[in-house]
Amino acid sequence: MGENKPIPLSKLEKEPFMSERQQEYFRAKLLAWKEDILKESRETLQNLQTENLVLPDAADRASTETDRSLELRTRDRQRKLIAKIEAALKRIDDGIYGYCEETGEPISLRRLDARPIATLSVEAQERHERREKVYRDD
Repeated sequence: MGENKPIPLSKLEKEPFMSERQQEYFRAKLLAWKEDILKESRETLQNLQTENLVLPDAADRASTETDRSLELRTRDRQRKLIAKIEAALKRIDDGIYGYCEETGEPISLRRLDARPIATLSVEAQERHERREKVYRDD
């Protein structure tokens, strides 16, 4: 009985863009990423609950508060990332995953593999970042 191994991206690149197997590849990648984030969040919550100690030393209290603040900021970023992952999964369901929301052109599979929540092609992302930089410099 063979294990159900994921198909390597190099083999998927030979198929028509966003074939069913490519969609399943990215769905599995997104779901695994989401599960990893949720697991980290559960561990963070457990750590925060068990660290609810009263520390008599002011330096220790300050250090603990800094650590908690960092953990909470990280969790907020993770919450936003989960929303982006869920939006990507919805795009797969809607049949629009992998296409640049600005140009409608396919986003390269290599870019999607590196950043599965990408909504812009590399070129569109670079244009977006250049515009953002121009407005930020004002």
